[in-house]
Amino acid sequence: MATYSVFTLSSWEEFLELVVHPPYSNWAFRGERDERWPLYSSLSRYLQNFGVACEAWPEQEARILRIFKRKAHQFLERPPDWNDDFQWLALMQHHGAPTRLIDFTWSPYVAAFFALERTLGDCVVWAMNPARVASTRVPDSGRIDPRFQGNFATHYLPGVERFIWMGEPHTMNRRLIAQSGTFLVPGVLDVPVEDILSDPDQGNIMAKFVLANAVREQGMRELYRMNITYATLFPDLDGLARSMGYELEFHWAYDPHTMEKYTT
Repeated sequence: MATYSVFTLSSWEEFLELVVHPPYSNWAFRGERDERWPLYSSLSRYLQNFGVACEAWPEQEARILRIFKRKAHQFLERPPDWNDDFQWLALMQHHGAPTRLIDFTWSPYVAAFFALERTLGDCVVWAMNPARVASTRVPDSGRIDPRFQGNFATHYLPGVERFIWMGEPHTMNRRLIAQSGTFLVPGVLDVPVEDILSDPDQGNIMAKFVLANAVREQGMRELYRMNITYATLFPDLDGLARSMGYELEFHWAYDPHTMEKYTT
């Protein structure tokens, strides 16, 4: 049973009414295009979907980090410090590698974009209370801060401690800046975030906003008017190309879905 608040919303206005006011106005957000999906990292999904034995997970995660470090220098002018594992993981995440980092954003609008843009049904925006996450299950959050040398190997790779850490690397890349991004980093890979935080005593730590499919048309139009597109969230040629998808649905003179002309 969920120990967090779940809101089922049928309009864009209902969503805005929640996210722009306390308590959620200072929370972090993540959009997913299917509200049924558990909140897992891309690494967790990959390991589970392709049947990698749980016993092998720590070594395999360490292996891809090591391989990436050894080979990425060919494409980087200034590689991160070899021992800064969190910086390397953020770079891997940036370029599409499966990692245990889970992308969140301080902008509910950016999260809504990622939820709505490719959904064909009901989507979801997860909300996380950073103040509560910082104190969850680990009294000394510095002990697990992955930005400190050795902490990732000690507290994350073994995959045995159920905790969540939230934060950004010391140096942020262009996409992370454009998306007002931050990361959620789970201590275990085989349990979704909502279950790690399922303790009834951990109230006011997360919420789930389910956006009905009817929200998409107005939500995407408003986000487009706010200049929240793939082109702005991924400020490179790949982002520009991906942004062409919604351009197929939009025109200033008429509605491409109905061919109805807008009145002046």
